[in-house]
Amino acid sequence: MSETRDVVIIGSGCSGHTAALYTARANLKPLVVEGHEPGGQLSMTTMVENFPGFPEGILGPQLVENMRKQAERFGAEYRMTHLTSADLSQRPFLLHLGVHQVHAQTLIIASGASARWLGLPHEQQLIGHGVSSCATCDGFFFMGKEIVVVGGGDSAMEEALFLTRFATKVTVIHRRDAFRASKIMLERAQHHEKIEFLLDTVVEDVYDIHHKEVTGLKLRNVKTDKVWDFPTSALFLGIGHEPNHRRRWLPQDSQLRIHARARRLRLRRCAGPPLPPGYYRRRHRMHGGNGSRKVPGGKGQVAALVEIEFFPERLRDGLANLPPICPVCDTNFCDLHAESPFPV
Repeated sequence: MSETRDVVIIGSGCSGHTAALYTARANLKPLVVEGHEPGGQLSMTTMVENFPGFPEGILGPQLVENMRKQAERFGAEYRMTHLTSADLSQRPFLLHLGVHQVHAQTLIIASGASARWLGLPHEQQLIGHGVSSCATCDGFFFMGKEIVVVGGGDSAMEEALFLTRFATKVTVIHRRDAFRASKIMLERAQHHEKIEFLLDTVVEDVYDIHHKEVTGLKLRNVKTDKVWDFPTSALFLGIGHEPNHRRRWLPQDSQLRIHARARRLRLRRCAGPPLPPGYYRRRHRMHGGNGSRKVPGGKGQVAALVEIEFFPERLRDGLANLPPICPVCDTNFCDLHAESPFPV
């Protein structure tokens, strides 16, 4: 079965939802491919307190669901499937979504990134209960407690330094005695009074799934094989992120080249036939700096606005069919004022 769509969005995180909202309001009826992690990293977060508009905070999964409902309200369609292969050599682009084929006039890749995990026996069960990959998201919940950060690069140093705002002590566990972190970041961490280092050590497991919270770690020294338990209230992973791309669905004729690093994904035009118009990649430094959800949301908006430019007539027709703007709240879809004649 094959169909043709004006806009296809790969990914359903903050950027994907935002791109869906803007293209849907432009009457482009986008198709959103949810992928293997619907909602992205935000769906694995507990309480979100740094997103504007929610003074009491909001649960990550609820915020994702609100974004989806908002986009669906204006005509976005979500499909629980995966992109298995794509031909971007001509337009419309040919996308293989499982057993179905979709021709896309424009394509937005907002696949984001996934945190690297250690692969511990009980790690996944305790995500959101003391195991985290985002200090900005979850650090506040461990105020006055002792915390562990795993990693030896800049990501780990940034996480450890940020967590000193809340924790009484931060222990950085690293599998070697040398660090990949930049000299300035490492020195900042080493000179901080709240940060201690445990080197040549790996985490074997995390406790305790029976209490549904982190109570300690099982550690092993890689040089002596000594094994011991280490009490802690939280385990933060600072070992980077993996871009959610799959080389197998990218063109094999050098049209695109992937730069996959721990924290960013870039898709560049390279040698070979030029890409046709209508292709846009939502590039974002994965989990960079403060880990804010507002940054990928803004990038999704930019991607959507770029795509809208390819459909001037459709945009004009869509705007012509909108109801007049409510004089009270300045929106075409007012549902705040009982006396307003504007539809929900």
